[in-house]
Amino acid sequence: MASGAARSSRSRPAGHSGVLPAGAAAAGGVGVGAGVQLADKLKIFKTDKFDPDSYVQSKCQTMTEKEIRHLCSYLQDLKKASAEEMRTSVYANYAAFIRTSKEISELERELLSIRNLLNTESALIHGLSEGIQIDSLIMGPEDSAEENISTVEYQELSEIQKWHIDFPDKLDVLLAERRVDEALDALDEAERIAVDAEKQQTLATADIVALKEIISDNRQKLSDQLAEAACQSSTCGIELRAAASALKRLGDGPRAHSLLLSAHNQRLQSKIQTTRPSSTGHSVAYTASLAKQVFSVIANALSDSMEVFGNEPSYASELVTWATKQAMEFTLLVKRHALGSCAAAGGLRAAAECVQIALGYTSLLEARGLSLSAVLLKQFRPCVEQALDSNLRRIEESTSALAAADDWALIYPPTGIRTFARASAGNLALQPKLSSSAHRFNSMVQDFFEDVGPLLSLQLGGSTMDGLLKIFSTYVDLLVSALPGSMDDEANLEGLGNKIIRMAETEEQQLALLANASLLAEELLPRAAMKLSSVNQASMGSMRIRGPDKQNRAEQREWKRKLQHMVDKLRDSFCRQHALDLIFTEEGDTHLSAEMYINMDNNAEETEWVPSLIFQELYTKLNRMASIAAEMFVGRERFATLLMMRLTETVILWLSDDQSFWEEIEEGPRALGPLGLQQFYLDMQFVILFGQGRFLSRHVHTVILNIIDRAMAAFSATGLDPDSALPSDDWFIEIAQDNISRISGKARAGNSEREVHSPTASVSAQSVSSARSHGSS
Repeated sequence: MASGAARSSRSRPAGHSGVLPAGAAAAGGVGVGAGVQLADKLKIFKTDKFDPDSYVQSKCQTMTEKEIRHLCSYLQDLKKASAEEMRTSVYANYAAFIRTSKEISELERELLSIRNLLNTESALIHGLSEGIQIDSLIMGPEDSAEENISTVEYQELSEIQKWHIDFPDKLDVLLAERRVDEALDALDEAERIAVDAEKQQTLATADIVALKEIISDNRQKLSDQLAEAACQSSTCGIELRAAASALKRLGDGPRAHSLLLSAHNQRLQSKIQTTRPSSTGHSVAYTASLAKQVFSVIANALSDSMEVFGNEPSYASELVTWATKQAMEFTLLVKRHALGSCAAAGGLRAAAECVQIALGYTSLLEARGLSLSAVLLKQFRPCVEQALDSNLRRIEESTSALAAADDWALIYPPTGIRTFARASAGNLALQPKLSSSAHRFNSMVQDFFEDVGPLLSLQLGGSTMDGLLKIFSTYVDLLVSALPGSMDDEANLEGLGNKIIRMAETEEQQLALLANASLLAEELLPRAAMKLSSVNQASMGSMRIRGPDKQNRAEQREWKRKLQHMVDKLRDSFCRQHALDLIFTEEGDTHLSAEMYINMDNNAEETEWVPSLIFQELYTKLNRMASIAAEMFVGRERFATLLMMRLTETVILWLSDDQSFWEEIEEGPRALGPLGLQQFYLDMQFVILFGQGRFLSRHVHTVILNIIDRAMAAFSATGLDPDSALPSDDWFIEIAQDNISRISGKARAGNSEREVHSPTASVSAQSVSSARSHGSS
């Protein structure tokens, strides 16, 4: 075993011994140089004359008080970790320990039987040899020889013989009067006398054999009496410990320990019979009463075992196995009469209280070295998971029912609805505005997190967060299905079954859908999750270390990213449907086609230079929605800006990716003429000008420049010069800005008055109009 320890030490890195931290090792003189081997360091610990106290004192003389305190703290942590690892290892090998101890007990009995047989054979041989000697002695004069022998026997054996004759009667009296300690002393004395008589040959061999049989028979008789007393339900705790101690003294320790545990088990079963589940469904009260009965008996058995048998491994293993079995039976009763019904009905709070009560009792046993919490957690976890699923399913069903009647109007929280507002409850202006179904969804989620908080010891945080993601995803799907165009998209209805959702007909209602999802995902749900995280950190207490805390923050960020991804799904559906409303008519025709530009050169009438109708409607829609969003997304203006940018991007990307449009422009039978190119350039210039600073991202700006390049390249393919066919940049800017002012109803402003707080404020009209030079280059 020592060699194994040495091998494990040599397998560690040479810079650290694995016992002391690096700083402490250096301060204590244990650190090694580059060329010193770890085995050389450990030689001082292997000598027989090694004195730990003097070694530590010699090393600590060169250490500061802070280093000594740090070393002591570190050693205490190692001691706790070692004890926990030892308990875990022993717990994992209980069955093997008990099997080994039983085999050892059987082997001891067999060895004892062999020894008795050998002693009997030896006595027979000695008896035969003595008989021969006596026969040779009596061959002399009969009278004198018999007289001499009888005289010697009377003088030397009279006292022992007298004791030998009186001993059985005396022992019978002690056993009949149940004077156990005196009977044990008498048996021990008889054992000693028998050994001395055998060595000194002061008793005949036959007498010694008979004496040993008497001792053996009476030991068995006393053992049976003690076992019978231990099995009596009327035997009190003191009498039970005395009987077990006496059995152990008789050499029957395994039987004594088994009888001790059996007696406690009998008492426990009697108490369980008197603890009946309440017919009124008070599961928490039943769990508390049953836990008190079960774990108090286990605690008493632990005390009795430690008092009589100490920390001997075989007995400790049998005790833990017995206690584990009792804990298993306890969990089965709780699941059958309390926890199962709570879980089936979705009573998460009652289930949490039942689990907390049980774990509270096991914590008292853990302080005494007996850990049973793992048994309870393993058995209770499925029921608690069932309760979690029932609660999540209830939230999902309630939210679906409320969404069917939601008018998608944003309101402040109704009375009785709880929120995680950033301001105090009295400041209504800063309370979150949501529709009725979103308010109810948020309230149920908060109640859910309060109920699930005490269950963190079951390590259900991950499944809880995943379950919340699932029901939020279902709610977002409901919001998507509330968009008018989603009824034509079967993919959006997948998984919703026959759920009927009230349509969001107006733009205000449709923007309210986005307000619900964004506020829940960005603020309310993360705040509720942080509450769960704070409970977890509080339960860890001072043992919390930086690694798990950092991992928890990373998981929180990933969880919020998934929430935002679901909001993006709703936003994309919103933008796609509004873009389709702009591009296509109700009959399926398109407002944006290559023909509208190609046909301009075939029109003999004088052209009125204004942006195409679809882009004017796009700007009108963006202006109108931006005004509505400014009131809905107070404090979250960035989300409203990104929404408008996404809508512009959807239209522009559709134009960029429309293969039929570009095939007709680039390869069609009719080429794009000068007037068509001029109109196309004006439309793109109009989008760039109204979008800069508000509705246009840098990515979409680049896409527009690429579109212009592609159109000018198609025009150049006809042999014409695009620069000669297009007026100056100022002409396009003038027309675009006139139309922007007309649609928005605002007077024209100079470039210096453009918004500078937007992500695209640096994009100026001059830089955009340089697309012509960009395309020609």
